[in-house]
Amino acid sequence: MSAEATNSVTPGPMPGAVSGPVTPTAPRRKSRPRIDLRRLGRAALLGPAARDRLPDAISHVVDAHRAHHPDADLEPLRRAYVLAESSHRGQMRKSGEPYITHPLAVTLILAELGAETTTLTASLLHDTVEDTDVTLEQVGEQFGEEVRYLVDGVTKLEKVDYGAAAEPETFRKMLVATGNDVRVMSIKLADRLHNMRTLGVMRPEKQERIAKVTRDVLIPLAERLGVQALKTELEDLVFAILRPEEYAHTRELIVRNAARTDDPLAEVADEVRTVLREADIPADVLIRPRHFVSVHRVSRKRGRLRGSDFGRLLVLVNEDADCYGVLGELHTCLTPVVSEFKDFIAVPKFNLYQSLHTAVAREDGQVVEVLIRTHQMHKVAEAGVVALGNPYAPAPDDPADGERVDPTRPGWLSRLLDWQEAAPDPDHFWSTLREDLAQDREITVFRPDGGTLGLPEGASCVDAAYAQYGEDAHACIGARVNGRLATLSTVLKDGDTVQLLMGQDPASEPSREWLEHAHTPAARIAIQRWLAAHPAQAEAQQTGARGDRDRQGEERAAAVRPATTEASDPASEQAGVRPATGNVLTDRPGATVRLAGCCTPVRPDEITGFAVRGGAVTVHRVECAAVARMKDAGRAEVGVRWGEATECRVTLVAESFVRPHLLADLTEAMAIEGAEIVSATVEPPTQQQVRHTYTVQLPDAAHLPALMRAMRNVAGVYDVSRAQPQTQGS
Repeated sequence: MSAEATNSVTPGPMPGAVSGPVTPTAPRRKSRPRIDLRRLGRAALLGPAARDRLPDAISHVVDAHRAHHPDADLEPLRRAYVLAESSHRGQMRKSGEPYITHPLAVTLILAELGAETTTLTASLLHDTVEDTDVTLEQVGEQFGEEVRYLVDGVTKLEKVDYGAAAEPETFRKMLVATGNDVRVMSIKLADRLHNMRTLGVMRPEKQERIAKVTRDVLIPLAERLGVQALKTELEDLVFAILRPEEYAHTRELIVRNAARTDDPLAEVADEVRTVLREADIPADVLIRPRHFVSVHRVSRKRGRLRGSDFGRLLVLVNEDADCYGVLGELHTCLTPVVSEFKDFIAVPKFNLYQSLHTAVAREDGQVVEVLIRTHQMHKVAEAGVVALGNPYAPAPDDPADGERVDPTRPGWLSRLLDWQEAAPDPDHFWSTLREDLAQDREITVFRPDGGTLGLPEGASCVDAAYAQYGEDAHACIGARVNGRLATLSTVLKDGDTVQLLMGQDPASEPSREWLEHAHTPAARIAIQRWLAAHPAQAEAQQTGARGDRDRQGEERAAAVRPATTEASDPASEQAGVRPATGNVLTDRPGATVRLAGCCTPVRPDEITGFAVRGGAVTVHRVECAAVARMKDAGRAEVGVRWGEATECRVTLVAESFVRPHLLADLTEAMAIEGAEIVSATVEPPTQQQVRHTYTVQLPDAAHLPALMRAMRNVAGVYDVSRAQPQTQGS
């Protein structure tokens, strides 16, 4: 039975379930009194007076529902109440109240949030299948498939022991059911809120157990679904049970602040109203007191609290453009705290939240936070997915085809379904989900095409890759962050622009090392899944990628000649360096011609020569820094020109990211293009990047562009260039 508790007993006054208190001077409709469970219990026992009129017991629900949906058909609610009341008749809560008071209270919570009629109907019936003789078939026959589906989903949730470590598979099934229809979890969250409100009669140890599960699982889920109204009250109720001393201290701070004669928030609110009235921007300016947990967090962060720390200003306007108009007026007429500005309208948060955040400073140094949003944004900010109505209702020109598609489902919930399908096992899914739920801060990074990615704080390029490409991110070889090359381990910051560099090899492998830098479930599950499906490759990676590269280098050592260093000075000549002539003709008949290794000229480069010791002529590209140095030293130039032969020797530099088999793939691509490797040097990798230098012999200089393209197409290689002449000062 879902409702285990009774009286509304909490350790002190709590904020309202649906909307936070506002300043008394702000215009608002008269608040509805808290539902009287005992009165409703008596009304439930009496039953409806007539079959064709609404029972008095659901009048609160009807009033709240009509406030959001004035044209709603109330007949399903009447019939649902009649069935629920008759089915639960005789069942009592531990306080002695009729059990029907629980589904009534849960339905009232959802009605206040703006839930549509189908959700409210299912809420009234949410315990009937579990606790009475009513069957799902009867619910479907009387109320339709949608209500049946929701009641079935909530019934399955009631069977989950959220705190049991041995139940990850059950929990996964619960979340899958939620993902198929977010209204299931909406009903469950309202159900838990009412039970938490009435938890006072439970034994302390049971209160603590339920509070911990609420804290660890349901509150993070409420945050992900954007139902802030439920989340904040659940946080305060949990805070009161698990940390009673700190709760009592925070309550004392709030009471003491409420007794102050001066209120800086009210003063700034009046000033803001004046500014907006003079700017002819219609707006409601309200004071939003912080809830208990928020005040506690601020006090721990700032120490001594001042009046402005106990709340924030909320400015509600009609149009999106008015939000920015309000922002401009505030920043013009008041003193803005620029570092506090955030635009969640242009870039909404992962749970649909939209608002402008800013802050203004008073002359006494107090800072007042201001939230600016439209009325619709405020509705979504408070109620989240509940405010979306029925996400499965077909458009007028798009008749339903039976497929359950939710285009408005938050991105986090959509990703959740992908995680549970890809997770290797339930335990891994459970642990990964718990880690994700613990993340309460998000950053937004931008793609080059203007799109955005929402990631948890501390996410790396690995996480961005899997967020954008899914399992295709196995082929990711690197990234550019804000235009600069970066490794996949780079931690991203809010507002960064990330361009992911993808390899062309469809059989690309993720690295086990990526797990050290993956913070999102999508990335971790995808990598773990690949490693589990490829144990041989995973084992090879575990022995160390560096050892694998060393072995490849030894295997290739026999295929390439020892690395040589060309120079144009006597020391290099004494070392016996004698590169190919490259078919260069010189004005000195019989002289030995050598191509300089510092610039490796090839046809059709413009070239010049210099005589060196022994009568040889060394050939350089005219823009080579060595040419300028020898001219300054008074060395005479020797006329040289290209001969008829087309073969050439050139030095190429390839820059790449570290990955297994890279050296083998690169040299194979060069061999296919007909390049003979004369020498090769691979520098030690740094920051997962490595630099290769190859001197190659080509049968025709015209093949050079094709060779460089082939090298760039090797997965992991991000740049190939000819060896650059040394600079003048090098």
